[in-house]
Amino acid sequence: MTTLLFDLKHKTALITGGNGGIGLGLAKGIAKQGGNVCIWGRDKKKNKIAIQELSEFEGTFYSIVMDVADEGAVSEAFSETLSVFGRIDGCFANAGVGKRDTFHEQNIESWRRVYEVNLDGLFFTLRAAAKHMKERAERGDYGGRLVGVSSIGARFGMAKSQAYAGSKGAVISIMQGLAVEYARYGVTANSILPGHIETAMTAKNLENEKFVNAIIPRIPARRFGTPDDFEAIAAYLMSDSSKYHSGDCFTIDGGFSMF
Repeated sequence: MTTLLFDLKHKTALITGGNGGIGLGLAKGIAKQGGNVCIWGRDKKKNKIAIQELSEFEGTFYSIVMDVADEGAVSEAFSETLSVFGRIDGCFANAGVGKRDTFHEQNIESWRRVYEVNLDGLFFTLRAAAKHMKERAERGDYGGRLVGVSSIGARFGMAKSQAYAGSKGAVISIMQGLAVEYARYGVTANSILPGHIETAMTAKNLENEKFVNAIIPRIPARRFGTPDDFEAIAAYLMSDSSKYHSGDCFTIDGGFSMF
């Protein structure tokens, strides 16, 4: 009997912000390998459409309307996810927001909103997942995957997006700390660093001809990334094949970071 390298049947992934863009790309990668997926997102309509797209694959798919920046909502959503699936094998903290502001004109409200979603939301979500995985391990059921979606901006900084880049830099440090702390429970923790990707969040930039003409020549692949470029990494990280791979940063940017 042949065993598939990335066989995800009977595995369940929770993906925040999984109703579009990179998050939906991650979800599809897992679904294509037979995995179950729970999507958390703020937009009920987008959640429904995402579940419809996933329904062409085998597995169980479910969505919850919620805001990861709300600690109580995260607790309730996590309990609901467990009641539906019984367990969570992998948690992808992908939900994020960004706002471009001239630094000296940025107000505290927009600055804090970025950190509330990108860091507080990641903390609330991964804290619940880590606790669940630790408790499973203590019952003899070892293993789990914690994944934080960062950005190449974490490494290089981003003009007029200091809050976003700063929050994504913190994601890497958090994930590396989790990799050490939870390894004893068979849990891995890694970061994904997207480059310039075609999503709703980046649509305005990609409509700017000056921006496109400046960026494309710097990308060796000579194109912007798309959500389906994240399918394979999601399948790998969720699979047993990645059980000894932890504390890493997976840069998916078409080679942009080389220059």
